Amino acid sequence: MDNAIKDERAVDECWIVEREKLVEVVKSLDYDVLIDIVGVDYLGMENHKGKRFAVIYCLKNTKNMARVRIKVQVEEQEKIPTLSKIYPIADWQEREVWDQFGIVFDEHPNLKRILNHVDFEGHPLRKDYPAKKRQWLSENDQMQDQLEKRLETLGYRVL
Repeated sequence: MDNAIKDERAVDECWIVEREKLVEVVKSLDYDVLIDIVGVDYLGMENHKGKRFAVIYCLKNTKNMARVRIKVQVEEQEKIPTLSKIYPIADWQEREVWDQFGIVFDEHPNLKRILNHVDFEGHPLRKDYPAKKRQWLSENDQMQDQLEKRLETLGYRVL
């Protein structure tokens, strides 16, 4: 794999990939399941010299049960390409990482809050987010647009 560097500290296979090469690397692999996408904030971590954030993709090959983790390091202003066109489940997983860490996924089809309410300001899993900050919920997001779209794909007509 020319576009990745193996992380020798990892117990399982773990590759560090530049964000610009993420889609190319993932497409070149034979992993058919995206298990999870995890965000990491290294702010204040002792001896950390890399970028502030990392996004870790946990992939599995169901034919031989092999697993691999792909790690992409990113600064606050940088965007990571979406994997939702390759793995449809990435749509929701990327939204969760964006909602909690503020990491933006470029060309994501619907990057909006999924765990926090629509009026929520900030990203609560960032290390610099005030732990005791409280925010008032004034409006619920019923996710009507997504429910209607899903029902229509199943053959139902939404009035």
